[in-house]
Amino acid sequence: MDRINLKEQLGRYRTPYEEESSFIQDFLELTEDPLAYGRERLDGHFTASAWIVNRKRTHTLLTLHRKLGRWLQLGGHADGNEDLLEVAMKEANEESGLKSLEFVDKTIFDLDKHIIPERPHVPEHFHFDVRYILEADLYEPLIKSDESISLAWVAFDSVQDVIGYNPSILRMLDKTSKSEILL
Repeated sequence: MDRINLKEQLGRYRTPYEEESSFIQDFLELTEDPLAYGRERLDGHFTASAWIVNRKRTHTLLTLHRKLGRWLQLGGHADGNEDLLEVAMKEANEESGLKSLEFVDKTIFDLDKHIIPERPHVPEHFHFDVRYILEADLYEPLIKSDESISLAWVAFDSVQDVIGYNPSILRMLDKTSKSEILL
C-alpha cells in the first residue's frame, strides 16, 4: 500500500469510535506531505502497527516497550517506506521473530494519533499510527528484540489488567470481539 492507496483507504475508513473518528481528517491531510513517512518530520509522522491475535481469537501479542515502559502492540516507524502494510509486517516480524504471521485483512484495522514524550535529541511529537490485524500461531517460539523488555501472549480477558488504561488498545480489543472478518 503506497501513499495513494493509503489516502483512498483513509477516505473510505469509518469507525463508530468517537475518538478515532475525530482524527481521520488529520491522517488524510498528512498523506499530502511527502515527509510524513520519515521520523525527520518532527511535529508528527506515520507509524504502522500490528495487532496480532492467535487463530482462535483468545490472545493478543503485546510487547513491554523499552523506551516507553508500557505494554503495547508491535510496530514502529515507516522510515521513508510509504507502504504501511509492509511496515506493519516488517515490524511485527522483527519484534517477535514469528514466521507464521499473516494478515487477517489488508485494510486498516484501527487508527491512533498519540503523543510521544520528549527524549534527548527528540522533541515531543505525534505518531499517526495506522494499524493492521494479523494472526499468528500461539505456540510458535517468540524472539524478543532489543526494543522490548518483554514479549507475551496475553489472554483477551487479562489485557486490561496488563496494560492498565490505554483506550486505543482497549478499542482494538473491542473491535476484535465484534469483527466479522475474524470469524
